[in-house]
Order: sequence, then C-alpha cells, then structure tokens
Amino acid sequence: MKTLVIVTHPTIETSVINKRWVEELQKHPEQYTVHELHKVYPDGSIDVEKEQQLIESHRNLVLQFPIYWFNCPPLLKKWLDDVFAYGWAYGSKGGDKLKNRKVALAVSAGINKEDYREEGRYRYTLEQLLSPFETTFLYCNADYRSFFAFYGAENEPGENEPGTEHGPYPSILERSAQAYLNFIDHL
Repeated sequence: MKTLVIVTHPTIETSVINKRWVEELQKHPEQYTVHELHKVYPDGSIDVEKEQQLIESHRNLVLQFPIYWFNCPPLLKKWLDDVFAYGWAYGSKGGDKLKNRKVALAVSAGINKEDYREEGRYRYTLEQLLSPFETTFLYCNADYRSFFAFYGAENEPGENEPGTEHGPYPSILERSAQAYLNFIDHL
C-alpha cells in the first residue's frame, strides 16, 4: 500500500519548496498519492467520508505544509477537525482508523534553523511548535514518526547555489527533495 501525502499550500504554484517536493513525489505514483487540499477543496468544503476512505486506503499518512504563523495553514486545521472525527479517528465507538498507522509531517519553515531554538529568536524549537500534531496523532493511537523540515525557505534556496545550472553539485532544494522521499520511505 502507498503513502498518502496531504499537501496544504494555498499558493503552491508560486511555492519553491513545497512545489518541488510535490513534483518529486509525483514522479513515483506507484509509491505516493499526492492529495492537494486547496485544489480539491477551493471553497473549503471538505468531503469527510471521501477523505476518511482515502486515508483508509493507504498505509502511511504524511501532512505536508508550510509553517504559517508557527502553525499549519487554516485549511489543514479544518481538514483535521472535520476528518479526524469521533467514532472514526478516536472514541469508544469504533474510533480506531488511525490506530498504528504511521503518520508524519513535512514542513517548510521560512525561518532559519538557528532561530528555532530555546536560545534562538523565537524561543521554541520546531519540534515544540509541532507538538500539537504529535499529541493529536498520539491521541488517535497513530504511530507518529516525527517530521521532515526545510528551514530558511524565505531565502529562496537553489537560486544562486552551485549546481542549479552548471555546477557539479545538486542544489539544496534538490537534495531536500531526495531527502524528503528517503524520509517517507523509512517511516
């Protein structure tokens, strides 16, 4: 069974990181199903049953998104609220559909990694900021496998780095795309 990647980015067309990750995932349709929420639900009206069936038909679940105000984009929050319903994702009446399912996050953070430290500019690590997701998955008895992150997205990676045109080394962005697939493959 494949891995379902829920991509939530309101402007994926102008994205650098998330767009590149999606392009890489789409090269391997036999391994990954890319499900872009903003394309499927431009009006924000989520078909809960369809989403639940989609999750159930995959082995692993990855939520991919850019960090927005130290959280996820609003549509992903709505998706979580609607799809992870009582009786399906949790609860005493059959709420076990995420039980033991491997789940992970893939995030792009505009801020440099050094700023995501207790001694850093924002005083919290990315792991601490993402802990509500981990707690949600643990509450649903899922097998949370941590997160993959790209830091410093505001710096437009790959634009001026050797390897992006004629240099012998792959760009940070290309290495990131390969590392992301490796992360998913080893959940």
